[in-house]
Amino acid sequence: MTEDDRTRAMRSPGDARPLPRRQDGPLRSGGAPAHQMPGSEPTRVNEQPPTPEQPRPSSSRVYGKPRSGGGPVRPLGKPPKEPREPREPRGPRLRGRIRGATILKIIAALVAVLLVLAVVGFFWINGRIKTVDRVLDDYTGRPADTPGTNWLLVGSDSREGLSAADRRKLATGRAVGRRTDSMMLLHIPDGGDRPTLVSLPRDSAVSIPGQGRNKLNAAFAIGGPQLLTRTVENVTGIRIDNYMEVGFAGFVGIVDAVGGVEICVKNAINDPKAGLKLKKGCQEMDGGTALGYVRTRKGGALPDFERTKRQRQFLSAVVKKAASPGVLINPFTSIPLAIGATDAVQVDGSTGAFDLLSLGLAMGGDPVTTVVPFGGNESVAGGQAVKWDSARATQLFDALKEDKPVPKDALDKG
Repeated sequence: MTEDDRTRAMRSPGDARPLPRRQDGPLRSGGAPAHQMPGSEPTRVNEQPPTPEQPRPSSSRVYGKPRSGGGPVRPLGKPPKEPREPREPRGPRLRGRIRGATILKIIAALVAVLLVLAVVGFFWINGRIKTVDRVLDDYTGRPADTPGTNWLLVGSDSREGLSAADRRKLATGRAVGRRTDSMMLLHIPDGGDRPTLVSLPRDSAVSIPGQGRNKLNAAFAIGGPQLLTRTVENVTGIRIDNYMEVGFAGFVGIVDAVGGVEICVKNAINDPKAGLKLKKGCQEMDGGTALGYVRTRKGGALPDFERTKRQRQFLSAVVKKAASPGVLINPFTSIPLAIGATDAVQVDGSTGAFDLLSLGLAMGGDPVTTVVPFGGNESVAGGQAVKWDSARATQLFDALKEDKPVPKDALDKG
């Protein structure tokens, strides 16, 4: 204890004399205490001198640089975070990629569904097709197979499927036996050239095997599709690969299934027997009107010749309409068309849905259309018949047998 401390302890509480100043800090040069500056107030008794700064306690590692002179480490703040893995950007590019991938998945799913429906539809249609047995049976002297594919297309005047009210409405009359109303030969070349559609006039004078000379449609009435096919092969020298027949009811059903067809009429036609009254010009025809249009014999100097032209015109129009994307993609038209077509047609036993598709594509490819060249008449068992121009007809059929374009001078100029 210093002298001042002893003096303070010995003083009584009531003693008002001033106490001596405490000198407990280090001395500056000149003898003054370190905590007392010249001109400053005296230090209070209980005031403690500042202590050196100590590092803050921490339960974690202290980050920072040491002070100069080896002092404690000064903390610089919170420790740095551990580096993270870079994230995928979420900007427009990522959203675009996600959106594009989603669209591709949707398209792929739609394509898969369409393929499944196409396969199912193919087998469904194939199972509905009605066939005629032994139409293309071999026989002695049958023409050899030739390049390309040859179809015999027959429009029969069968009233099967028509009620009495339908027959009155369509002016078809009663059935008078099985006859053909139109016959056409379609040649589809192998090389991808335009197909050729040739009308065979129903009143053509031909030799029917075992029946002598008669009209071509008599072959169908006598021996059905088998005898008709054999007769056509004999007179043309062309082997038939596929046969298709359409009746009146089926004809109307197909036209109505595609929503009608547009036909351009050259001259006004009024034919009560065919239930037909048309103005000149292009117009939309439903099934009943179209049937009357291809059946009428009115108009032109050669009615039967004009009739074959209308039949080819109409067949091309209805097939193009049926093969259009607006009909095929729309289930409300494609399904009724498939049902109507399979109910309407009969084919040979070797013809299936794939062959019918090939036929439709060929007819939709703008075929060359003509009629067998003819000139003059000939008396046959069935009365007066149309006589073919032998030289030009041979030129026409030889070109088809060789899978070559038909010479211009063998084509119909009408």
